[in-house]
Order: sequence, then C-alpha cells, then structure tokens
Amino acid sequence: MWRIWKLYDPLRAMVVQGVFLFGLAAMIHLILLSTAKFNWMDGMSQAEYTAAKQNSAMPK
Repeated sequence: MWRIWKLYDPLRAMVVQGVFLFGLAAMIHLILLSTAKFNWMDGMSQAEYTAAKQNSAMPK
C-alpha cells in the first residue's frame, strides 16, 4: 500500500476525491429536481396536485 502513496500525493488524491463526490452529489440532486415525482422544492408533486383537484368540492 505504501508504494501506491509514493506514486500519488495523498492530499491531492483526497482533494480530487472530494471534488468528484461533490460533483456527483450535485448532479444527482439536479436530476432528481428535474423530475415531477422527486422535486421537493416545488411543493406538491403533479400526482398530489391532481389528487387534491379531484377531491375538491363540486361547484353549485
């Protein structure tokens, strides 16, 4: 194992890993925000909106 760390700088390897993981997490969150089912910032989802609309009182 020590031979691997002689090839790579440990600090640079950890910084690269942190940047990669942050980028991956940001990409996953943006993909989820672009869907109707998993968009937690938009309030009600499309399915909840249609269910609430169908359950509303009938107009007179």
